[in-house]
Amino acid sequence: MMSEIDLDAAVRAGILDATTRERLIAFTSENSAAASVDRAGPDEESFRLLTGFNDIFVTIAIGLVLFAISSLGGRITPILGSGLVAAAGWGLAEYFTRIRRMALPSIVLLLAFVGGVFGTVLAVTNGGSSLGVETHGSLGVVAAAAAAAIAAYLHWRRFMVPITVAAGAAAVGGTVLATVAALMPVSPDLLLVLVLLSGLATFALAMSFDMRDRARVTRWTDVAFWLHLLAAPAIIHPVFALAGLLRGNPAPGAAVAVIAVYAGLTLVALAIDRRALLVSALAYVVYAIQSLVVSGGALDMSFALTALVLGSFLVLLSAAWRPIRARVLAMLPASLTARLPVVTV
Repeated sequence: MMSEIDLDAAVRAGILDATTRERLIAFTSENSAAASVDRAGPDEESFRLLTGFNDIFVTIAIGLVLFAISSLGGRITPILGSGLVAAAGWGLAEYFTRIRRMALPSIVLLLAFVGGVFGTVLAVTNGGSSLGVETHGSLGVVAAAAAAAIAAYLHWRRFMVPITVAAGAAAVGGTVLATVAALMPVSPDLLLVLVLLSGLATFALAMSFDMRDRARVTRWTDVAFWLHLLAAPAIIHPVFALAGLLRGNPAPGAAVAVIAVYAGLTLVALAIDRRALLVSALAYVVYAIQSLVVSGGALDMSFALTALVLGSFLVLLSAAWRPIRARVLAMLPASLTARLPVVTV
């Protein structure tokens, strides 16, 4: 079976056009699923980032160009600097994304375009609005975040870079949070709850894309990957912050609760076959385990013991991911496992 990289090379060589490429990928996915769902990907959670060192070379060159036009335009006015970055991000994407289909440069250009639109609108509202000082800043962020969400949507319609959906989701979440903050006083705990709700909504969106492609062979799995990567910290940070872990010297009970939450996250990650949840929570779990070790009196060896415990757990989990995941799926209802990626042991 040809990979997406092979098909991209065929597009660049003029053998296929982009529309035919997408139809071939969709047909292959549907045909494989219909023939045998057991041929699904072997839990590797692959996503496309590099096709070769040329991606890195082009990305460095693009970064230099974007930095230069941002600095030079910003010397005149921040509006011009951000606007030039947004324009360059879209214009360069017409070649490096739409024609060359280069992964890493496409990600950088998408972020440059959306970030440039956000910065331009924010600069405009900060410089020309007639609103009062009390509401001006908050409403400016609302307008900028909403513009970034629209920009992400337009970019997706044109280029369909997988990370674009995550960028749009982040912009929508930012718009909602900024709107709430502009309309009413928001306590830190309420803000954490709102971030948690936005993270759960992003997770649900990621799962909807995952369920479209159980075999993980189309671009939908890449879209879901970036959404999971966005959702994980938005879920984990509020949970651990509300548990008191980030307030300095957490009590042993809070540290134990964090480890219990991480165990639950491990089961979820195994069920949906996504490791992003585990990676995003590592820093919090390291802090929690280290707090327990310190409270036990092993101050000098706290970090080393923490690294040993957590590292050993992750090594064993990665080595036995498939059989452990098979056991987890066996405990779930058949109606649910029928919509999750299958496991090959």
